Amino acid sequence: MTTWGRVEYTTVRELRGPLAVVEGVSGVGWDEFVRITMESGERRHGLVLEVDRELAVVQVLEDTTGMDPAGLRVAFTGAPLRIPVGPDWLGRVCNGRGEPIDGGPPVFGETDAAVSGNPINPVRREPPSEPVLTGVGAIDGLTTLVRGQKLPVFSMAGLPHLELAVQIAAQATAGGEAFSVVFAGMGLTYPDAAFVRDALEERSAAGELVLLLNIADAPVIERTLTPRVALTVAEHLAFTGGRHVLVVLSDMTSYAEALREVSAARGEIPARRAYPGYLYSDLASLYERCGKIRGRPGSVTVLPVLTMPAGDITHPVPDLTGYITEGQIVLSREAHARGVYPPVDALASLSRLMRKGAGPGRTRADHLDVAAQLLAALARARQVRELADLVGQSGLSETDRRYLDFDEAFLQRFVHQSNDELRTLDETLDNAWQVLLTLPRSQLSMLPVALLDTYGAQETSRRTSARNDGKGPAR
Repeated sequence: MTTWGRVEYTTVRELRGPLAVVEGVSGVGWDEFVRITMESGERRHGLVLEVDRELAVVQVLEDTTGMDPAGLRVAFTGAPLRIPVGPDWLGRVCNGRGEPIDGGPPVFGETDAAVSGNPINPVRREPPSEPVLTGVGAIDGLTTLVRGQKLPVFSMAGLPHLELAVQIAAQATAGGEAFSVVFAGMGLTYPDAAFVRDALEERSAAGELVLLLNIADAPVIERTLTPRVALTVAEHLAFTGGRHVLVVLSDMTSYAEALREVSAARGEIPARRAYPGYLYSDLASLYERCGKIRGRPGSVTVLPVLTMPAGDITHPVPDLTGYITEGQIVLSREAHARGVYPPVDALASLSRLMRKGAGPGRTRADHLDVAAQLLAALARARQVRELADLVGQSGLSETDRRYLDFDEAFLQRFVHQSNDELRTLDETLDNAWQVLLTLPRSQLSMLPVALLDTYGAQETSRRTSARNDGKGPAR
């Protein structure tokens, strides 16, 4: 419960965009929660962004529209913004500030927590070691997500990154252990918000989902608050409730643009492409809240989704995100144009913690070997395709033409799946073997002979059975 200060200030010097400048203050600190009362009795709320002697800059969460500086009373709480936390969040749909929009009562909790969060002590961090399976073959097979990891999705305008984020949120599991998803949508249009809500309805009804929806026309300050609310809820569910929690943040580029807008209103000196100079530390303060804590149950895994303006991976948001996170999943226009969903560019994608969470004892014994061979063969297939563009397919060797067949089979039989298909890891790896065995055995040098003998024989038997089924009973 927040205790409001008894002192109310009426000395609001000016309103500047989403900001209110209050003078004559004393004892006010950065990040304090603020109550603003208008002449009509309406109340709004804010956070202290900056304090300079007797001057405080307050960002108003509901925006400053309709406010008259002469008629405002401002009270400071002496504490940062806190929200109730606990399992009551599960199954609820709220706006970006955590206020219900599902027709239900306010969310109550067994305790409350500051949305600014607390960094995990590096000494207490436990290395990630178990997978989070998304049901998306290209991700589970080649860029396995690990509990406690932060793994972003890099996309571009026009690609189905929101559909992929929703599919992951709807399907992800942690091997039968207690699992929840916190989905934070930022800067969504009304149709996109309706799509997210409908697609995740089943998981929400099962009490496994927290849904925060920040609409594009909501006050810009709400968007800067949304991921912090999401992570605060997730941390309690994980480290107190013992759940493995996946936090999906989409779209972090919208979040960064909101941060830039607030920075401009404050009159700060801009850095690259007018983003504030503290963009790196701000993003890190969000992404680094994931992880596992030694001696505590549960984990927080973060999947940020961001769009690269004009497909520029050197843009500040993807560039700084790449420095902080442990890999990336990159979506491709070329694969999308070929009708592949999800249009994952496997060679540009990477999960740096995959070897910690996949392989013997964690997923399947052949997982890492198959993934390495797939990527090696795909790299060779790309080279062959470039060569074919120069000399034509008639100038290629028989082996090179097999690589072209492999490239097509990889996209259509391994990567491609419907946006509501839950593909098990066994199905994903079996598909991988089918694709690999379109190549001559001599080209599969990264696979142990024992694996080739086992799965090669199984695939030969499967193909024989399929031919017999097509022509009648085997004799």
